[in-house]
Amino acid sequence: MFRYFLIYKPFGMLSQFSREGEQPTLADLDFKFPKDIYPVGRLDADSEGLLLLTNDNYLKTRLLEPKYRHERTYYVQVEGIITQEACTSLAEGVFVSINGKQYRTLPARAVPMGEPALPDRNPPIRFRKNIPVSWLAITLHEGKNRQVRRMTAAVGFPTLRLVRWSIGKISLADKKENFPKPGDVWEVTAKEARDFLK
Repeated sequence: MFRYFLIYKPFGMLSQFSREGEQPTLADLDFKFPKDIYPVGRLDADSEGLLLLTNDNYLKTRLLEPKYRHERTYYVQVEGIITQEACTSLAEGVFVSINGKQYRTLPARAVPMGEPALPDRNPPIRFRKNIPVSWLAITLHEGKNRQVRRMTAAVGFPTLRLVRWSIGKISLADKKENFPKPGDVWEVTAKEARDFLK
């Protein structure tokens, strides 16, 4: 039977069950997953937010196959006050270095936003009184290594905090009870999981 779990991956946790040094992994979550459940894609250890785990290989392939270009939206806190010019550049595509090669990112959506209502990060972002910060929402159709961080750095606004807000039509706001906290796990139905593909 196919099963589908969503987690709010905490900052500092690896998107895998296997151990690598001292860093926490998905195995440290307070939840007993079935043995055949694996994460679909990954979030870097220093990123947070929505992660899907399933044993449905068809859905996994559809979500990871670049030709399907499914949407992922990230809420990004950056150093400095993001400009419309920078957002336009991000939307049109910027050149970033991936594995030592220059790559132009695909067109995206990049929109300035107010500070979202998210749980505090642990540990918190280092506050510096003389350097302002701002937030933007970036929606991508691809998932290169550390892409969002590379993109914001390319337009002069280094990323301070990165939270994956949604995959397809499913977002952190869709949890049936309260808004999730880092480390929360909840199960969704196959019908709900299909919203990832829309």
